[in-house]
Amino acid sequence: MKNTLPRQALLASALVALSSAAAGQQAQFQPRMGEPLPGLTASELNRFLLGRAEFDHVLSEAEGLGPIFNDSSCGQCHSTPAIGGSATTRVTRFGKAADGPNPFDPLASLGGSLLQKSLIAGADPSCEEVVPPEADVVIERVTPICFGSGLLEAIPDADIVANETTPPHGSVAGAVRMVAPVEGGPARPGRMGWKGGVATVLTFSADASVNELGLTNRFFTAENAPNGDPAKLLLCDTVSDPEDGPDGFGFDRIDRQTDFQRFLAPPPQTPRSGMTGETLFDQVGCTACHIPDFTTGTAPEAALSGVDIKPYGDFLLHDMGTLGDGIVDGPATENVMMTRALWGVGYRESLLHDGRSTGGSFQDNVDDAVAWHDGEAAFSRDAYQALDPVDQALIGKFLQSLGRPEFDIDGANNTVDIFDFFFLEEHFNGPAPAVPHTPDDDGALADVDQDGDYDLQDALVLQRAFTGQ
Repeated sequence: MKNTLPRQALLASALVALSSAAAGQQAQFQPRMGEPLPGLTASELNRFLLGRAEFDHVLSEAEGLGPIFNDSSCGQCHSTPAIGGSATTRVTRFGKAADGPNPFDPLASLGGSLLQKSLIAGADPSCEEVVPPEADVVIERVTPICFGSGLLEAIPDADIVANETTPPHGSVAGAVRMVAPVEGGPARPGRMGWKGGVATVLTFSADASVNELGLTNRFFTAENAPNGDPAKLLLCDTVSDPEDGPDGFGFDRIDRQTDFQRFLAPPPQTPRSGMTGETLFDQVGCTACHIPDFTTGTAPEAALSGVDIKPYGDFLLHDMGTLGDGIVDGPATENVMMTRALWGVGYRESLLHDGRSTGGSFQDNVDDAVAWHDGEAAFSRDAYQALDPVDQALIGKFLQSLGRPEFDIDGANNTVDIFDFFFLEEHFNGPAPAVPHTPDDDGALADVDQDGDYDLQDALVLQRAFTGQ
């Protein structure tokens, strides 16, 4: 039965309950994207905050920006729905396609395979990098999210390898890509990058700094020459290498960037379990590659150790047929891509590695992205397309839950504000309602303790989650 408490009475009742002895025993809401991991020590939280400032810092030419680059701060490419997220930014990759006995050529001698599209102000215009005419493969890639990166790094290597040796579906044959971290140590399964070429957050920071910002560092000490021409680099590069170095506390910029990403909370999932769409997602075979559950191993930080996570990815290379990007990167050939984690996908305005599924509703984009799946994913694509539209919409609703905070009922904007409070009022039905909320109901967005109702206990959590924005 619908509860008709006026808004004022609901708020007043929650305030009274907040002062009760039970107030300290409420369920905890999940961190929103861009917020730190729960359980960080004071020192680790300080490193997270200093790392966030560095991640968002706009690099100047004197500090090492360029001479060719794609953006001037990490945060400019990783900004949606919060710093550390994705963006509309796309980077360009190019190369020359395989031809007969000649394999794919990344045109490294001409600046490939990554195009740096920008040039520092005042530099000789001849240093501007362009896609060379020899390139007949030119593709774009969208910016991935960084949320939960430290947890992904902490997944035990053996658990990723196990999904190669014992695949969950007979038609799927994913392969581990072993890569050596730039900081040293044995090769580990890659788990970041569209082709799985990165195993650790520090490797990601160092690689992105030199290739996207033009910031040379202790691992990558040489600048990218404009279109591979050393003479142009001499003409345009004004800062000696390596440009990155320790601050007053002994941390390089790449170390600060790493701290921020490493300590970022994973995207929330609301409701946390039980949606019909997730059952259907499994039934049509999506979980053959988008494996839901992992538990992190032992990390240097307790907050990253032994954590149950639901990234929805296997971090293996798969032959995606026509969905491949045409680029060869080590063992990841033209048609091969790594399964990226789906957590946070509910906030993506464009889907797939190149963002081609965009411009429609979220459900439209999901339908289009599934239609592009090919190769090893063809069986799952066909099973999805055989569903009736109602069941497809249930899968879409489940995918929108990946990244959604509790209480965010007004449109997945990563905040809990007065509009959510108003729109949730009609779903207040506790305690012990005759007709409980199911995970598929909108009221489940406020059912933090997942007991079938939105009651004063949940309202207390709403107060703590309220951002006021």
